[in-house]
Amino acid sequence: MAASFVNIVRFKILFTYGFRSSEYGYFYYYSDLLLTIGLYFALMGLYSYVFEEMGAEQYVRFGALLLLLGTAGFSFAIVQQSSSRIMGHFVLEASQNLYFVGLVLTYVLWGAMLKLRETRTRLIQLVLALGPLFQRLCSQLCPANLSTSLNGIWPYLIPISAASCRWLGPNAFWRIPEDARIVPSRLAVVPR
Repeated sequence: MAASFVNIVRFKILFTYGFRSSEYGYFYYYSDLLLTIGLYFALMGLYSYVFEEMGAEQYVRFGALLLLLGTAGFSFAIVQQSSSRIMGHFVLEASQNLYFVGLVLTYVLWGAMLKLRETRTRLIQLVLALGPLFQRLCSQLCPANLSTSLNGIWPYLIPISAASCRWLGPNAFWRIPEDARIVPSRLAVVPR
């Protein structure tokens, strides 16, 4: 819901001030960092949910906070060495690093769920929805970092793709009952 609201405000600012305006740039990157941190904590909530039977929720929370602080520290160290405008570049660097950390953690969680033979369909659906979301967030950085001038429709594709990816998670709540179960080993086996 927060992501949908932010996307609507982004479109409004984009069409009011334009892509190259400082208003759009500041709002986009600062809101992106806040949404990424929220998505990171949602992923850590799924970790806690998967490992609650083992009594490891406290360790997961502590590790998540430690990893978040480590990512922020790493991002700050990179920006401090290479930039005079630290805060603006820190926001961008921290978002990018959290995208990558989130992507890796999503697939680690999927592997753990396969190993633990998790059967809750809704939980499986949510984790499988986060994988493509973090992949899209990471992959949007490649053209943006390689290109010095973003012309054409590229500035509009990022917010449009962000809005279109947001339906995967809620779909798990709308269409899958809470008590639904699935055998995850069936998902990992490739048919011949």
